[in-house]
Amino acid sequence: MDELQKRRAQYEQAARDDAPRIEWTEGDETRSAVWRSESGAPAPRRVQVVDDTMTADTAFRLASEGTSLLWRGDYHNARQLLQAIARRIDERRTGKKPRKKPPIAMPEAFHLHRQAQAQRARTLGMLLLPFDGDYAIPLRRAPEVGEACTEAWGPAPGEPFVASLRELLGVIGAHEWRRKGVEIAALGARIHPHYGVFSPVRGEYLALVQRAPLPAGTLAFDIGVGTGVIAALLARRGVARIVATEQDARALACAADNLGRLGLAGRVELVHTDLFPPGRAPLVVCNPPWLPTRPSSPIENAVYDPDSRMLRGFLAGLGAHLEAGGEGWLILSDLAELLGLRSRDELLALIEAGGLKVLDRLDIRPSHPKANDAGDPLHAARAAETTSLWRLAAA
Repeated sequence: MDELQKRRAQYEQAARDDAPRIEWTEGDETRSAVWRSESGAPAPRRVQVVDDTMTADTAFRLASEGTSLLWRGDYHNARQLLQAIARRIDERRTGKKPRKKPPIAMPEAFHLHRQAQAQRARTLGMLLLPFDGDYAIPLRRAPEVGEACTEAWGPAPGEPFVASLRELLGVIGAHEWRRKGVEIAALGARIHPHYGVFSPVRGEYLALVQRAPLPAGTLAFDIGVGTGVIAALLARRGVARIVATEQDARALACAADNLGRLGLAGRVELVHTDLFPPGRAPLVVCNPPWLPTRPSSPIENAVYDPDSRMLRGFLAGLGAHLEAGGEGWLILSDLAELLGLRSRDELLALIEAGGLKVLDRLDIRPSHPKANDAGDPLHAARAAETTSLWRLAAA
C-alpha cells in the first residue's frame, strides 16, 4: 500500500469513527450501529424494532410522532408499508376541508409547499433497514444492492450500519438511471447520471445551447459541469477544447464517465474548482441552480442556490474571464421570478453590476410533465415558466 492509499484509508477510518450511532433495545439487549444518511438527517433518538405484524396505521402514527421503525421482517413487506405510509400522508393533506380563505400568494405558497415536502420526507425516512458491513441486507427476500450502494456511497464500510429504506430506494433508482442513461436528442446519445448528480431530464435548455450562435474561437469554459452534457454539446458543435469546472467530486466522476463514453474525453479538461478556471475564453457557459433558496439536503444542491450564490459569482466574475469580443451564456429559468423568489429587476441589476450587457436572449417553454399537471401545487408557475439563454458580453 503506497502513502496515498494509506492516507485515504486513515481518512476513511476516521470518518467511520466519527460517524453518529443509533441505539435501540432488542429483546433484553441494548444494541447500536452506525447511522448513515445522505440527506443529512440526524440520528434517530427513538427507535422501535418492528416486523411484518406492524399495521400501516400504527406505523404512520409512530413515524409522525418521531419514532423510527427498525425493520426486521420481509423486505418487500417493508416496501409495501412505506407505500402505505405515503398514502396516509397524502390522504391527510388532500382530505382536509378547504379553508375559507383567499389563495396563498407566492412566495409563501412555495415555502409552505417545501415545508410539506420536507415533513413528508422526514416521516417516510423513519422506516429503517439494517445493513451488514458488505452492503448486504439481512432480511428475507432482500435484493442484492452492493453495486448500487458502492456507486452511491463508495466502498463497503466493513461494519454494520442503519439507513432509511427511502434513501435506499433512491440509491437503487439512481443505479437504474445510471445503467440505462437519459436520451439526449441534441446529442443523439445517452447521458448516464450518477447518484447525487442532477439528471438532464429537462431537455429544453439543451435545445437552447444547441441553437445559440457560437462566438469565434476554439475554447470554451463550462462552469459547473454536472453530468458533462453541456460540455459534450459544445464539443459536438465544433468547439475544439472545453475546460469544465466543478466543485462536487461526484459530478466530476460522472462527467468523466460520460465524456469517456462519448469519445470526447480528450477534448474536455475537467478542473476541480469553484466557478472559473484560470485564464480567459471566447465562450463561458453556466447553468446555475435556478431557485435561490436553501437546499434541504446535499443532494438538492443542483436545484437550489442559497441567495443565488453561484449566479452572483458567475455574473460578478464573468467579465474577467472573457476574451475581447467573447460571450457568456447564462442558462436560467424564470421560475424563481414566478415563485416570487427573485425579480427580473434583481437579475438585470446583477448583470449590470458585473459590467455586462445583454446581447440577446433565447427563450423556450417547458415540455416536462409537471408543466401540464394541474394537481401540482405550483402548477400555475410551472405552466408559465420560460427557460432562457442570456447572451452576455462586457459592457
